[in-house]
Amino acid sequence: MPFSSKLIENAVNAFSGLPGVGRKTALRLALHLMRQPPEVSEQFAEAVLKMRREIKACSVCHNLSDDPICGICSDARRDRSVICVVESIRDVMAIEDTSQYRGLYHVLGGVISPIDGVGPDDLNVDSLLQRATNGETQEIIMAVSPTIEGETTIFYLSKKLRETNVKVSTIARGVSFGGELEYADEVTLGRSIVARIPYRNE
Repeated sequence: MPFSSKLIENAVNAFSGLPGVGRKTALRLALHLMRQPPEVSEQFAEAVLKMRREIKACSVCHNLSDDPICGICSDARRDRSVICVVESIRDVMAIEDTSQYRGLYHVLGGVISPIDGVGPDDLNVDSLLQRATNGETQEIIMAVSPTIEGETTIFYLSKKLRETNVKVSTIARGVSFGGELEYADEVTLGRSIVARIPYRNE
């Protein structure tokens, strides 16, 4: 589409680089900001810049955090005997939305996928093994998306955890095979966590 302003075109290109935002939507967003007082655009830009510059990875679970340790890990009301292992930060948000889980989390940062060149060393595995032997952890729930790569990751982690005395379980299969946790509805995901089952990798 032709633009009368290079500045608007640059803004549209920036917005359209976001997931799920096409060029028409990007143009609407850019024009919307143009109609607002300048301070609205400044607050928007400052919020994005501040997030990008100051947000941290939690030193314990690798969740996003404003502080070195995230609010979940530092919450004394959480059940510290249970760790829920997930692929991504978005999975943490999805499970928290169910209000069915009150333990801790561990964000792997992905799944093992040889075809994509992702191996165990590319994930947050070592820190999980350290947490499994900290004397507090009694159960680790594998809440990894039930795909081929997810199953491979669960199998690998369960073998590594076999040397510990920690119980390993997986979420019940209310989440369909090949599905991703973040797209499961809250009721289904919540029930899958509550109805988790022991994992056997024989």
